[in-house]
Amino acid sequence: MKEYRLVAWPQLRPPFDRIAYRRMLSDMSHRHMTVAQLTECSGIRRHDVRAFLDMLDARHLIAQRETAASDSLFGSLRPLGGWLRRALAAAHLD
Repeated sequence: MKEYRLVAWPQLRPPFDRIAYRRMLSDMSHRHMTVAQLTECSGIRRHDVRAFLDMLDARHLIAQRETAASDSLFGSLRPLGGWLRRALAAAHLD
């Protein structure tokens, strides 16, 4: 899966001059984002997000990278594990 990040801010012309597209640009200017993340944060259909990314790519305004794969099935639970360890250590000290 690919992630996208904005490298330069474009002038938006119709049909991409709506607030939702500006929201996507803002998010992509701060971090790499997948198509699914952009679809969720903007409320725009996946097909329209793809068209927007294609337009940005044609103008060389985005950088792409492959999403790093998680090492394990439970990799997404890692933050929960850290919280649980701290909570148990604090309970043990009390």
